[in-house]
Amino acid sequence: MNRTSIFISAALLFAAACANKEPAPAAHEHAHAPANVVAGSHEDWCGEHAVPESMCTRCNPSLIAAFKATNDWCKEHGLPESQCLECNPDLKIVRPPKGK
Repeated sequence: MNRTSIFISAALLFAAACANKEPAPAAHEHAHAPANVVAGSHEDWCGEHAVPESMCTRCNPSLIAAFKATNDWCKEHGLPESQCLECNPDLKIVRPPKGK
C-alpha cells in the first residue's frame, strides 16, 4: 500500500468511528443510587444501565438467581428479559419522577 492509500484508509476509519459515537452523557447520568434509597423511588436508579438500581443485575449479580427463578432471564444477552432492549425494542424502562 502506498502512503496515500494508507492515509485515506485511516481517515475513513476515523470518520466512521466518529460518526457512530453518541454524545458522552453527563457524569451524573452514570451515578449509582446510594445504598439506603427506597426501591422504586426516583433515587433508586442505575444511571449506567438505565434500570432501577435495586433491579440491576449488572451491578448486583446476586439478583440474577431471583430473575431466573421467575423465568425472567434472557440467556442470549445475560440480563432479565424484562430489561432486554435487544429482544424487546419497544420496551420502555422509565425512571420514576422525583418525589414519588
